Amino acid sequence: MAPSPHPLHRPAVVRRVSELIGATPLFELCRTESDARLLLKLEQFNPTGTAKIRMARQMVVDAEERGLLRPGGRIIESTSGNTGLGLAVVAAERGYTFTAVVDHHAAKDKLRAMRAMGTELVYVADAGDDDLATAAREELAEKMAAETDNAYFTEQHNNPANAVGYHPVAHELDAALDGRVDVLIGAVGTGGGLFGTGRELRRTVPGVRIVGVEPEGSIAFGPPAHDYHQSGTGTPEGATIGAMVDYDLLDEGVKVGDVAAFATARAVARRTGLLIGGSAGGVVHAALARLPALPPGATMVALVNDGGEKYLDTVFDDDWMAARDLLSPDVERAVEDTLAKLRRTDPVPSPAPALPTQDQI
Repeated sequence: MAPSPHPLHRPAVVRRVSELIGATPLFELCRTESDARLLLKLEQFNPTGTAKIRMARQMVVDAEERGLLRPGGRIIESTSGNTGLGLAVVAAERGYTFTAVVDHHAAKDKLRAMRAMGTELVYVADAGDDDLATAAREELAEKMAAETDNAYFTEQHNNPANAVGYHPVAHELDAALDGRVDVLIGAVGTGGGLFGTGRELRRTVPGVRIVGVEPEGSIAFGPPAHDYHQSGTGTPEGATIGAMVDYDLLDEGVKVGDVAAFATARAVARRTGLLIGGSAGGVVHAALARLPALPPGATMVALVNDGGEKYLDTVFDDDWMAARDLLSPDVERAVEDTLAKLRRTDPVPSPAPALPTQDQI
């Protein structure tokens, strides 16, 4: 199964939105006195603002190649939002109908955006119930696909094309850093993003260390299980651990709680002006804790799966955070202090471009 081609540089003119996938930038968040650095792979620069459009496209292309999805067919998926956004784009441009099985745990902006692209939303919970309902979503999506003619359940948690869709991330990292990647750290939900990237990267960078991050309350790295608010990541109690979670490939599994994850996202926004998502905050929190122990000159790459613009009503809203006992100014200050200490010098501002003269207009 070959991954869909993604350019290392974005083309100047495209005819499909999915042709804009890939070539996402690397942002140096900070470095130590010994020049060990933390780079963020900013996947929010993909269409829909998320990494998951990479695997959404690959799952559809793979289904077409295997004859599982015919012209005019229906795509069905259980999603907390980002995969659904990617499938909505791919369905629209390739002439399919898309049904997303969702719950109210998903960010409202993700659901509204899917609907704007013509997606049919089917809820497994009543309005006002914002619990994560992964198992119920999966069960209903599978049932609907089985009962609908020319329908295909992409089943992201168990679809090998999910992981293949992230192979280009490894190629982009290898090309941009000339193979100098010492640690790859990322969130673990379906497992496709971290392990699809990590397995491909190890072909050219055999010594890369792979660190997975999940929310406290998720079960992929063991109990205890409990509710959590980080969206689009982890494996809640009652759900099956994704088939792409490759424990043999994993060097370290880490759990980060909601308070620390969200405080980190908020601190990064204030310190740098960069908005990252809540689960990405968990990844950055774990990365910052490990950066000082890296050898001089080492490079750690954190996979930032989406931006914070989808979480302005949640992670970046003080009232929402306080109502759920997630707001911690002390933790936010601690993260800001860490960033201030690790970032040896602030970047030098680039000179502003000269305004055109009247003769040039």
